[in-house]
Amino acid sequence: MKQLLDFIPLIIFFAVYKLHDIYAATGALMATTLLQMIVLWFMYKKLERSQLITLALVLVFGAMTLFFHNENFIKWKVTVLYAAFGSALWVSQFLFQQPLLKKMLGKELVLPNTVWNRINFSWGLFFWILGALNVYIAFYLPTEIWVDFKVFGVLGLMLVSTVLTGVYIYRYLPSNNQQEQDKE
Repeated sequence: MKQLLDFIPLIIFFAVYKLHDIYAATGALMATTLLQMIVLWFMYKKLERSQLITLALVLVFGAMTLFFHNENFIKWKVTVLYAAFGSALWVSQFLFQQPLLKKMLGKELVLPNTVWNRINFSWGLFFWILGALNVYIAFYLPTEIWVDFKVFGVLGLMLVSTVLTGVYIYRYLPSNNQQEQDKE
């Protein structure tokens, strides 16, 4: 349910853009993201830090887009968000010696520290590349292409990266026999 809620603002942004323009879509994105966070708060009684960062960036960059009537601000939001995520992953790993992905997923996955470090670094790099790609598409190609990239391109790249991560960590997951032995 929670993952489905994450896509609603993006879908509404896309639909409103196709029906109207980037400014109406930005307003719709702001409203639906705020509503999404309210719903999540009532459902789970908490919001994750990444959700709060996303909300703040949507509201700040969206407000600047509408106030200055300049679509470049909402385009920058994507890059700032991905740079923040990539930086958080790298800072957790290199400064605090504790990969953020391990902290987030370590209860569900038991992996060697070298594997956590590799996937943490790789996802940090992925977010930085995604941010750089967003800059190119947002500022060198038409807005319509950027909207399609933001909705479908980013989603597709995330899916591919997730599958590749899953394929990579699969060989490091404990087998059923090992899990049974660990229980005894």
